[in-house]
Amino acid sequence: METMVDGAVGVALRDGGSEMIRLYVAACSERMAPLFIGMRAGAAGREADVHFYVESVRDLWFADRPLADAAERVRLLDLFPELEPTEEGITDPADTYAFFAVLVLRYALLANGAGDSGTAVSCGHAALTAMWMLDQNVAGADFLREEQRLQALSVTGDIAGLWDASVVAGRERFRSVPSRTTRGAG
Repeated sequence: METMVDGAVGVALRDGGSEMIRLYVAACSERMAPLFIGMRAGAAGREADVHFYVESVRDLWFADRPLADAAERVRLLDLFPELEPTEEGITDPADTYAFFAVLVLRYALLANGAGDSGTAVSCGHAALTAMWMLDQNVAGADFLREEQRLQALSVTGDIAGLWDASVVAGRERFRSVPSRTTRGAG
């Protein structure tokens, strides 16, 4: 499968080592977090899921070491409704972007635990796919290019401001989602 992740980013992840991989996936997850948290906060029965999501994204930023419970977190995340297949698929914008946010976190946790650059690229690809979709649905948006820029920044070794930039980007994404709702996970 071809990926949307820039080739230079993929090479940097492959050659940069486990800590770079962990930082990269933490930043991708941070930028996607508002799309899950904002879509699911206040939804009946989702309080624990939102808390788990927030806690997992926060813990990913401790990039100097892998999470000891990364595999268990993936197992718990796999129970989220966003990852359960449905016959009708996902059609609601809130559900679509919440799905991508969960998918990014899943890949991030896998990459964090294994230090695998291929899984990190999958994490970045999921984030880029979501931003491509958002660009298609928001007139004049350029979220894909911004995600590409921030992914490249994540692998430069110069991480000053990366967390702040990721938080700001995530908030902008959430505010831009057409027809945002806080209903349950479809």
